[in-house]
Amino acid sequence: MSKCLCNRSVRKPPASGRPPGARLTERDVQSVADALIDFHSLFHAVFQRREQREWSAFYLCGQLANLQRKTIEPMVLALRGADPNAMRGLQQYISQATWSAEKMILRQQALVAEWLGDPLGVVILDGSGFAKEGQHSAGVARQYCGAVGKVANSQEGVFMVYASPHGYAFLDERLYVHESWFSHDAQARWLECDLPADLCFQTEHHLALDMLRNLIRRRAVPFRWVVADAHFGEVPAFLDDVAALDKWYLIEVPCDTRVWLHTPAVEPPGCGIMGRPRTHPRGARNAPRPSELRGLAATLPKSAWTRHMIKEGSKGPIVAEFAFLRVTTIRKALPGPRVWVVFRRQIHPVPELKFYMSNAPATCARAELVRVSGLRWPVETTLEEGKDELGMDHYQTRSWISWHHHMAQTFMAHLFLMRLRLLFKKKPCLDHGTSASVNRTGSGRRARTKTRHSLHHRLSSTTELCRVLLVSPSNTRAERLIFTWASTEREVSDYPEVSE
Repeated sequence: MSKCLCNRSVRKPPASGRPPGARLTERDVQSVADALIDFHSLFHAVFQRREQREWSAFYLCGQLANLQRKTIEPMVLALRGADPNAMRGLQQYISQATWSAEKMILRQQALVAEWLGDPLGVVILDGSGFAKEGQHSAGVARQYCGAVGKVANSQEGVFMVYASPHGYAFLDERLYVHESWFSHDAQARWLECDLPADLCFQTEHHLALDMLRNLIRRRAVPFRWVVADAHFGEVPAFLDDVAALDKWYLIEVPCDTRVWLHTPAVEPPGCGIMGRPRTHPRGARNAPRPSELRGLAATLPKSAWTRHMIKEGSKGPIVAEFAFLRVTTIRKALPGPRVWVVFRRQIHPVPELKFYMSNAPATCARAELVRVSGLRWPVETTLEEGKDELGMDHYQTRSWISWHHHMAQTFMAHLFLMRLRLLFKKKPCLDHGTSASVNRTGSGRRARTKTRHSLHHRLSSTTELCRVLLVSPSNTRAERLIFTWASTEREVSDYPEVSE
């Protein structure tokens, strides 16, 4: 096999500090190459032209390649050499071609349902930023960017990830277009970036709800729970809208969120003591004042806190203390829905306290609330893998269509690597380490796993996706591939049985 064109030393080492191990035989390598061809053929119907299919496969291989920068020029130089026609062709495929990113994502959702779908699945919502220079990328503005941890010139996307005991994968995305783009002064940039003429301003919460509604309407994947961070939980209307979709949410909320322990009395519209009659209900004058969640947490007795295992991480079980209350929310100064509040306190010298709200019924088991409270990690891990392994944030295009094309291709590349993880799990010859199995395979871990419920699947928290090294193509059907498998020890959750 020809020499790899990229220097592997430019890749940062896995979190475990251990170098990748070459655990695949030559036969395995050929099987994986065939799997890539078969995988991409599942998306052929997305494209109207043969050239689009070929450039899609090329871009997929470029994102899977062991390149330091996964932009168009390094991809072409690594796989085709100094070929100006290939450079223009790939740029045109991403920036101008008429293929539909939405159709590609819908196809991915169908495959996610087939390969990862499970009644225990959850849908996770999160935002992610992409630092940018200049003012001519679609939606770019000075706003908080999580990638750099401060207000910066950036693009912001809202992403939806599916996680089940079998794995995790991207489901959908939306580009957040900052409000400043809807002013008269931004019309020139609007046209330059080819933003849709009927595009209206939407907050990140509205974009997330739009994705959820579409997912539920199509019944794309099986799930009961919706999970998100406090950025979404700080908007009460968002929580109510999720509940209206007949889904249960468990979403982090700010510490100053106010609630009533008991539902207060409400005075209906009618005549008052003096003045005009009231046309709207109001809280009774003798009703107790609502309390902030952090204040309620401080008044809870020691007996209210119980210790639960959230997840089994790479360094052993991750345990926290939990307390649970049923409270009444506030909606426009009136009593709102009755919900769960989950208090989670890390066991540290300086404990970190988090607050969650859930519209799950009062009969919902507390162990289930604990389990779901630990399931935000897949969206963070998926975004991290997309950026670190697949060049999700390496794009240099500016237009609306190119952003969505790039994200759809990134979703496809990530799904292929997750598919490989599932395939390798089923091959006994590869099941000899944390990186080659969905379960960690140490004898002690195996013994503990067998004691769990027979129907309880596990999702590995220590498996890193495949790393793919590409060499010059020897034929037009597919790039030749060299795969290495790297094991890591990420501090993330799996799906353990929660202990009471």
